[in-house]
Amino acid sequence: MTTPASSKLVLLGPPGAGKGTQAELLSARLGTPHISTGDMLRSEISQGTALGVRAKGFMDKGELVPDDLMLGIVRQRLARMDCNEGFVLDGFPRSVPQAVSLDDICGGASPGKLRALSLDVPTDELVRRLTERRTCRKCGAMYHLTFEPPKRPGICDKCGGDLYQRDDDREEIIAARLEVYRKETAPLLTFYRERSALVEVQGTGATEQVFRRVVASLGVPA
Repeated sequence: MTTPASSKLVLLGPPGAGKGTQAELLSARLGTPHISTGDMLRSEISQGTALGVRAKGFMDKGELVPDDLMLGIVRQRLARMDCNEGFVLDGFPRSVPQAVSLDDICGGASPGKLRALSLDVPTDELVRRLTERRTCRKCGAMYHLTFEPPKRPGICDKCGGDLYQRDDDREEIIAARLEVYRKETAPLLTFYRERSALVEVQGTGATEQVFRRVVASLGVPA
């Protein structure tokens, strides 16, 4: 499908808000790629690259990966042809300086060129979501012990790999991640709101309910 330039979207929200899930649904609806910087970083880590080794030290402590690492992979990814008609960017930007750099990558700060979707979820719900999340060691598929459990405990439905709890989904790390979000990422709401480019959506409820709110707020065709 052909999509307008305004299909350049970034998803904002604290860890556990459901950005990845909604990004996948939006990507399918819009026909534009879902770009997850978290997935790209974890791929680098699993391959043991120099970038992955550097990034792992920060991610394991619940800290933001430095801008010089993130900007390089984002700029390279958005330059690919499949992003010409738009993209759904999940996990970047996470600070105002990164947002300014993203404007530069996208060719300017015109509000019509890029919009930000923010998912709002209460803190106690975020902690519950994250501590019950499990990831497949083999294919990276994600599950939730309450909302989307695997058919067999500890086993991935897709590839049969082992499921595990990521270090950054442990309660003590979650507290650090939420604090980083409040200090570094929350100001992005003001950044995009001042540019009339922010769309805010309540992120609680079933996935389908949230997605209906998302597409309605963005004006995405059914």
